[in-house]
Amino acid sequence: MKHFALMTAVVVAYCGLASTRGGEPKNSADATFVQEAASGGMLEVKLGALAAERAENGEVRDFGKRLVADHTKANMELMDIAKKRGISISKELDKTHQDHFEKFSKMKSGPDFDRALVKHMVKDHEHDAMEFAKQEKNAKDADVRAFAQKTLPVIQEHLRIARSISTKLGEPKSFE
Repeated sequence: MKHFALMTAVVVAYCGLASTRGGEPKNSADATFVQEAASGGMLEVKLGALAAERAENGEVRDFGKRLVADHTKANMELMDIAKKRGISISKELDKTHQDHFEKFSKMKSGPDFDRALVKHMVKDHEHDAMEFAKQEKNAKDADVRAFAQKTLPVIQEHLRIARSISTKLGEPKSFE
């Protein structure tokens, strides 16, 4: 009986690692990337909407609208991949991303909000560009790799825009 229970546990564990497409094993690094990219993408949409609504500077407002459009599209593609691969994605931001959103949502509109938000976007997109470049090369799943490859230029363009705006606006007086 103990042997049967052990074999059942092994089979259940193996099936839990299989993806929904063709029984291919799910790579944990790929799954982690998908989950983190999903939360990060949701944050970009929320912060973009906040920028579009609250930013004093027109370039920051336009950048916010672009973030919403681009990341909404990318998020939908990522959700399709997650669904195909059986990767569970939270509909909520992870704690770090939620903390970032709350920090910005509590700030008053004005030049300091604009500068702080853009500074955050530079830092965030620098990190994202590195992670997407790594996945573009190292992802085991072809769809995850293709997503990273397709999305990386968008992230790099966001980074270029954020840096340009940041240079024009200067440093925030107080943030982070």
